[in-house]
Formats: sequence, C-alpha cells, structure tokens
Amino acid sequence: MQASLDAFGEHLRSERQVSPHTLDAYRRDLATLLTYLEQNGVHRWDAVDTQTLRSFVGRQHQSGQSGRSLQRLLSSVRAFYRYLIRERVCRHNPAADLRAPKSPRKLPKTLDADLAGSLLDQAGVPNGEDDDWLRTRDAAMLELFYSSGLRLSELAGLSMHDLDLREGEVRVLGKGSKTRVLPVGRKAREALQQWLALRPAVAAADQPVFVGRQGRRLTPRAIQLRVRRSGVQSIGQHVHPHMLRHSFASHMLESSGDLRAVQELLGHADIGTTQIYTHLDFQHLAQVYDQAHPRSKRKNGKDS
Repeated sequence: MQASLDAFGEHLRSERQVSPHTLDAYRRDLATLLTYLEQNGVHRWDAVDTQTLRSFVGRQHQSGQSGRSLQRLLSSVRAFYRYLIRERVCRHNPAADLRAPKSPRKLPKTLDADLAGSLLDQAGVPNGEDDDWLRTRDAAMLELFYSSGLRLSELAGLSMHDLDLREGEVRVLGKGSKTRVLPVGRKAREALQQWLALRPAVAAADQPVFVGRQGRRLTPRAIQLRVRRSGVQSIGQHVHPHMLRHSFASHMLESSGDLRAVQELLGHADIGTTQIYTHLDFQHLAQVYDQAHPRSKRKNGKDS
C-alpha cells in the first residue's frame, strides 16, 4: 500500500506539479489513513469501502479534528482514488460521496454601537503622531467602512467616479464582478469632503479615492495597517476592516430587522450568508432580556 502512496506522491510532484506545501498535506492525510487501515486489518486499497472511510472520518472527528480539516482530508483521499482508478489499481472511489461533518460556524467579531462611535469620533482627533493629512484620510476610510459596510477590496478599489457625495452614494465592484450602489451617511460624507479637500488634485475620474504620499492607490495591506493603528490608538484594541463591515451589518439588522435589505447592502448572493447576523442580533436581545426581565435578573450570582 505504501508503494501506491509513493507513486501518487511522484504523480503530484512531476505531473501535477503541486507546491511542496500541498504535497506535504496530501502525504500527511494519506499516511494517517494508511495507519488507520493497517490497524484495522485492511491491507489493500481496493478493499476499502465507504463505510470504512466513514468510520475513519468519525474517529478523526472524535479526536478533535475540525470539519474543515476533515474536508481537506477527504479531498486528498478522493484525489488519491482517482489516481488509483486511472492506474487500474481500483475500480471505484469509496470517498466519492462522503462528506465531512460541518464545523460550528464562528460568529464574526463586532464592535458595539458605542465603541464604534468612539473609534470614529476619535479617528479625526489629533494624536500628536500623525499629521492632518494622514489623520483626515484614515478618518474618511473608517467612516466609509462603517457607513456603507464595504469589503476591504471594495474600498481599496474605489475611484473618484465611484463617489457621488451630492447624492450621498458610492458605487462598488463586489464579488463576482457585481456592482452595487450604496448610501453614504452624513458623517461619512463630511469626512470624505474633508479628505478630498486635502487630497492631491485629481485630473481624471478614474483616479483612486484613497492614496498614499506618492499619490498611488493604497494597497489593501496598507489600509489594514492604518485601520489597526487607529483602533489601537482610539479604543485600545485591534480593529480590522471586516470588523467594521460586521458591525455595520449587525447594527443595521438590530435596528431595522430587515434581513433582505441588509443582504442587498452587503452584496451577499445567498441570504444564508447574511443570516449569521441574526445570531448576533439574538445575542443582543438575550442580553437585554437578562438585564430587563424581572424573572431573569440575578442577585448575588443566583436567580431571584
């Protein structure tokens, strides 16, 4: 059985030319499977059936492997069996219809409304380190992230013709090259007007909105670092662009209860993606309930 694994490794390296990192991942996954099979008395690859693999996946899951890791492992097994079928070592792929258990979906981190307000209010305040130019630019970026729920790539890709501050709108190119037009709130419009008054003169409509000292478009990495810096300086914690997008979505849903509208604003193709924010909203409601309901309040750590 090991000989087949070695031949598959050579196939990956020479024919498919996968990266060393990917090759190591395949080898680790298949070595784990081989050890399990040998321990359970299976000594031929064509003797492995779907039930054997299901038991193997269950054992790995019980040992603490995440759903994502198991998905990768099964992907390795499927690829290996496709190779064995091609080489006529096996006639079927026992992993073809096998799926890994799903991992619990992690709730995104958000700022509550007060903390978001503190971050944005303090972003425009002189701090003795950054000059007006940088401070005004960064404040405009933060306000726009939170005002319109933009992705990092969407903000980084903005050009001057995408902004219509008179109408309070911004046009963004989202995932799948889909364009959507979003409202820009009053505070964000004011911050953008202040930034554009300081920004180097723009001769063409396709010029980037947010630039560095040399007049070149800011990279996503540069924006991330500036947002993180603002978070540490303003509220003493690390903040990233997607946290502002999550906060926008959570606060919009909390106030409006309109899941479909939030889906449109975020540019989600599937409303199931947006529904994660209903869990965040429920957490907020549960907290309010615990604090307000007379039969839920606690005294001295015990139910009253």
